Amino acid sequence: MRRLRRAELPIDTLALARFLVGRIVVRELDGQRLSGRIVETEAYPLGDAASHAFRGRTPRNGSMFLSRGHAYVYFTYGSCFMLNVASEERGVGAGVLLRAVEPLEGVEKMEELRGVTRLRDLTRGPGRLAQALAIDFAQDGLDMCGKSPLWLGTTRDKQRRIGTAIRIGITRNAERVWRFYERGNVFVSGPRALLKT
Repeated sequence: MRRLRRAELPIDTLALARFLVGRIVVRELDGQRLSGRIVETEAYPLGDAASHAFRGRTPRNGSMFLSRGHAYVYFTYGSCFMLNVASEERGVGAGVLLRAVEPLEGVEKMEELRGVTRLRDLTRGPGRLAQALAIDFAQDGLDMCGKSPLWLGTTRDKQRRIGTAIRIGITRNAERVWRFYERGNVFVSGPRALLKT
């Protein structure tokens, strides 16, 4: 596995959301490496009314306006952090939500952080994913293409089949098919029917 370079990331939110499926997210924590293969993403492109950047830049969403490959972390539902990847050129607010990963390294630490031992429940869904990787506001704005403790990686593994669906848990632009997932992967969140496609 190697780190992804920024030049490898598409300069387009929808393209990046698809591109990230099958790539690796890595969290270095206390001398240990936690990692998972990304199996589900959602795109929040420029002009999307469901995006946090829709009304412009604020202190809360500033990391969405960094160059593609930077982390944007936010807190929601009063209990969950969410990990996103900024997806356009610097100054353009857009992002890709990492919805689910398939755990690869550091599973025991993930279990400790999550307080569960059922493998399928560790990182299926964006709140679980963030908790399993110890993601909080301290990671907001980190360069995931640089030498930070949170980074994106890639391997030579063959790309799996990618499916598309509508996004989950939003009311604006809810009909947009801007969710990308690895077909048949048990770590994909949402309706079980997706696992059969």
